[in-house]
Parts: sequence; C-alpha cells; structure tokens
Amino acid sequence: MRALVADARRPALAGRFDAVLVDAPCSGLGTLRRHPEVRWRRGPEDITRLAALQREILDGVAPLVRPGGTLVYAVCTLMEEENEDVIRGFLAAWPRFAVDDPSRGVEGRVREALTGDGFLRTLPHRDDLDGFFVARLRAGT
Repeated sequence: MRALVADARRPALAGRFDAVLVDAPCSGLGTLRRHPEVRWRRGPEDITRLAALQREILDGVAPLVRPGGTLVYAVCTLMEEENEDVIRGFLAAWPRFAVDDPSRGVEGRVREALTGDGFLRTLPHRDDLDGFFVARLRAGT
C-alpha cells in the first residue's frame, strides 16, 4: 500500500479497484451538536459549492471502480443537497452504478439507520451520534 496526495476530481491513478471510499468534504452540519460554531461558518452558498465538488469527486473516481466493485460515498451532513441529490445526479450520469442493498451485513442498531431508499443515515437525536449519510453503490458492467 502507498499513500498518494492528489485531487480526487482528477485522480492520478491507473487501474480498477474493488472498492473506493469517498469521504467527501461537506458542510459538516451533521456535527452541530458537538461543533455548534459550524452554524455560523456555513451559508446556503457553501451547500451549493460543496454539492458541486462532491459530484466532481464522484465523477473523478467512478472510472476507478471495477465492474462488480463498490463505491461508498459518506458525508457528515444531513442536507439533502449534499446527500440524496448528489447521489441522484451521480446515478443519472453513471448508469452502470446502482444503489447496493444496504442491509447486507448490517445488524443491530445500525439497521435502524437504514432508509427506505437504500441509504444509511444517522440522526443525532435518534442514534446519539453525529448526523451522517452513506450511500453504497455497486458498479455494473
């Protein structure tokens, strides 16, 4: 294994990988309980800018996922513009990807965080955790 510093929108990598994790830069609004100062540092324009960056990153790494491989997208925000909207736009542009069954291998309390549309969402008031959104996508052929 080796570390690489690069812009994920244009990764300097060749080949295909079984799994790619995108822990995307986001507004951080899911961490307000622990970091209340975030509310004063973020505005609507930040959400728009970050959602565009998130899509660019997904577009940049998508070619690196081998057929049958997994692309995981995670953010610590509850804003739909950075969650479902990003994934919907990505899936429309990359039809070889589909939302993977999130219940596979998930047990206990984590199962409660699964949404009806195939994502994982933690809520501070329900889960006693920061607010996170995770989409597991499977690459087709």
